[in-house]
Amino acid sequence: MTTSTDQIVAALRASLKENEQLRRQQSRLTDRSREPIAIVGMGCRYPGGVRSPEQLWRLLSEETDAISAFPHDRGWDVDTLYDPDPEHAGTSYAREGGFLHDAADFDADFFSISPREALTIDPQQRLLLETAWEALEGGGIDPVTLRTSRTGVFTGVMYNDYGARIQPMPPEFEGFIGTGSAGSIASGRIAYTFGFEGPAVTVDTACSSSLVAVHLAVQSLRQGECTLALAGGVTVMATPRLFVEFSRQRGLAPDGRCKPFAAAADGTGWGEGAGLLLLERLSDAERNGHPVLAVISGSAVNQDGTSSQLTAPNGPSQRRVIRDALTAARLEPADVDAVEAHGTGTTLGDPIEAQALLATYGRDRPADRPLYLGSIKSNIGHAQAAAGVAGIIKMVLALRHGTLPRTLHVDAPSPHVDWTAGDVALLTEARSWPRGQRVRRAGVSSFGISGTNAHIIVEEAPATGEGAAAGTATPAAAPGTTGTAGTTETTETTAHDPAPAGAAPWLLSARTAPALRDQAARLRDLVAQRPDLDPAGIAAALATTRAALEHRAVVLAEDRGAALDALAAGNPPADVVTGVAAQDPGRVVFVFPGQGSQWVGMAGGLIEASAEFRDRLAECAEALRPHTDWDLLPVLRGEPGAASLDRVDVVQPALFAVMVALARLWQSHGVQPDAVAGHSQGRSPPPTSPEC
Repeated sequence: MTTSTDQIVAALRASLKENEQLRRQQSRLTDRSREPIAIVGMGCRYPGGVRSPEQLWRLLSEETDAISAFPHDRGWDVDTLYDPDPEHAGTSYAREGGFLHDAADFDADFFSISPREALTIDPQQRLLLETAWEALEGGGIDPVTLRTSRTGVFTGVMYNDYGARIQPMPPEFEGFIGTGSAGSIASGRIAYTFGFEGPAVTVDTACSSSLVAVHLAVQSLRQGECTLALAGGVTVMATPRLFVEFSRQRGLAPDGRCKPFAAAADGTGWGEGAGLLLLERLSDAERNGHPVLAVISGSAVNQDGTSSQLTAPNGPSQRRVIRDALTAARLEPADVDAVEAHGTGTTLGDPIEAQALLATYGRDRPADRPLYLGSIKSNIGHAQAAAGVAGIIKMVLALRHGTLPRTLHVDAPSPHVDWTAGDVALLTEARSWPRGQRVRRAGVSSFGISGTNAHIIVEEAPATGEGAAAGTATPAAAPGTTGTAGTTETTETTAHDPAPAGAAPWLLSARTAPALRDQAARLRDLVAQRPDLDPAGIAAALATTRAALEHRAVVLAEDRGAALDALAAGNPPADVVTGVAAQDPGRVVFVFPGQGSQWVGMAGGLIEASAEFRDRLAECAEALRPHTDWDLLPVLRGEPGAASLDRVDVVQPALFAVMVALARLWQSHGVQPDAVAGHSQGRSPPPTSPEC
């Protein structure tokens, strides 16, 4: 009996242990499935000449209306396209919109694309390549280092008519048009160009495409399918077909402007754009030292199903997708301060959306905290497959700058909405949104004409990521021979030791000499506009978070004014060094000199100026102490009574320690050796990763 009882007890104990292990495993899986996703980089193009997130913020904060006339470089017959009569077939009664007037600009050489193939590639794909590069560098990541990584690409694209307009087809274009216009290639080309091996998915749910792409990227990261993800969307209208189509449906605003939730709302205004977010699991972003600009805490996607008609919005479905996103984020409606709405300015869609927001976010709120409601479409038009990601970028910038921007063109709240049904306030003026005791959060909505709805909740970066998020901004090493690829001005970097006075090198690189000059001009503009930036931080970011391209320059200046002068110079002055690196950069080797290179007082300046160097030298001194009858630091300083550097048993370890500390200093600034060589009178060279 005793044996039987012991066996039963042992089996019960084993079962309890197994149950506990299963509970822990389930808890880990549950936590991972809900882990916040960090936004660590952003890149964009939007109307009004916007080529970076910072330029988008200037457009918003200055309350700019970026709507303009039809473009003249797309082969549209602008003179006959416009007709104010909505009954006139083949015409548009609107003649303005939010256009990317430089959408044709592209530096094919930067991406190793031949000029012939570049002409056949849809501008949407070209813009995605450029904004992908900028989003990566915005996250402090050299894009070249991600080759073969499990980085995913999730892009929203809803048009593929670029190739169809190239008629008659030149024989030299045959073989390229198919891939140049295919929606699947929009994500695949990014993965191919950068060497990514995570999922590459193109999404078309019409106007909700980019937000659905972000939702899919969040899921993929949480499931471990990828470690980083680029997510967003793009729209460039190669033909005026959409203007003609919506003119027949009477869905366009005659003046081309969206008037979200306004009494004056009279239709949507079409726009264009491109936007990509660089996403990473929050725990990975913090461990890797990447800037956490904001966090996605919850997201949801659903469908209208059978509504009043195929393309009509469905209020109950919109309410459900909002509640699902809140549930995913484990939040209550009152935890969200603002919503960046779909808000297209149509007399059908806006009232349905407003009532859904009033029924979800507008209920049970504190009396002094209404839900603030706005839409970026009032500035740039409805950017369609790039609209949702524009809303996310806007709210990330609003969190960073502590301001909710004003929504334009709202004469009065729409009379078709019962605004008393909940506590919702239109952003008819900019409102302060400072960091406080509560976590600031915003919802972003996007509803496709396909019936697919998406809602994402964005919140401010956690306090643990604030150090990174408040770092130094530097411009991206953007592609382009004439600066057409723009600049990412929101790159953050972790702190580095300041360089000695007058010796902080600002490193620039580009594919071509003209692009290098453009880089210098963009850096000068940024530094001139941001006197708060630390020159040493700029140097560190440029050295450690940028690709090292062929054409290079180094600016050495004693102060900010001298640096600005050097960057502005047409002919490089003495404190600017330029050159072209070899195509094959070869390998980096740290060479440790042997006896004969020493002097009394060597490394004294670095000991005082660099904590990294000083700490590594102290570690070497501690390692040497048990094996010597002398102390390293007094020897280097030449203190009275210290052992002499003329002694062989002193000079060899002292030189080695100085070289180890110097190598560690170089490595802290991003220089990584392929090998280490040394001369030490027949002794073996130090290991590749120098240690005392």
